Amino acid sequence: MKIIIDGDACPSISIIEEIAKESKIEVLIYCDINHYINSDYSTVRIVDSGFQNVDMYVINNTEENDIVITQDYGLAAMCLPKKAKVISPKGYVYTDNNIDRLLEERHLSQKIRRGGGKTPNPKKRSGEDEVRLVENLKKLIEKNL
Repeated sequence: MKIIIDGDACPSISIIEEIAKESKIEVLIYCDINHYINSDYSTVRIVDSGFQNVDMYVINNTEENDIVITQDYGLAAMCLPKKAKVISPKGYVYTDNNIDRLLEERHLSQKIRRGGGKTPNPKKRSGEDEVRLVENLKKLIEKNL
């Protein structure tokens, strides 16, 4: 088991690394050349910038029982069939039971915006999000050990 982070949009890397260190779990962070991520614990892999380049590296390097951290529903949907556990940086766990609904909601929001409509902005990170991330990440690790 390893933890793979979609680093282009993950504000919680330090929290994730702290939890990984406690369980001595390898962490891989993928980001494109437009992001600078430095870590004393994780392996940072920088890939070319381009549409979904980071996502492709994450998918291609995800194996059964890995934990993938991303806020991208599409990436989550592609990692779940590989029997990986997937969680958002806000601590929400993506499952086979909720991913279809999330993808549908994303599609409907995109459709509204293309038609000139407005959709609500994402909520800012809160302390509750960090607590949820810590609790749910620890639960996923415990289930996989």
